[in-house]
Amino acid sequence: MARAPSPGGTADSAHAGACGPVHHAGVMNDPLPVPSPCKNICRMHGPSGYCVGCGRTLDEIARWSVLDDDGKRAVWAVLPQRMAALPPLTEDDVTPR
Repeated sequence: MARAPSPGGTADSAHAGACGPVHHAGVMNDPLPVPSPCKNICRMHGPSGYCVGCGRTLDEIARWSVLDDDGKRAVWAVLPQRMAALPPLTEDDVTPR
């Protein structure tokens, strides 16, 4: 079931339009399994080391399947700030290769 983003919980408008919401509404208190923030836009921003689609580091992406829910919530908590700091997405970022 899709969930609406929480107020103020999305990335800047350039990222939000291409990637959808970065913050999973209720992820901090949700008793359900914590979903992946992946938006299937898997490109790393070299200077920051963050994925331009979801804002995670390569280490966070690699460890996602073994993180417990608290660890996943900790990653979710920093994603809006990271996504806001990334440069705007280009068409190359969102066009499948």
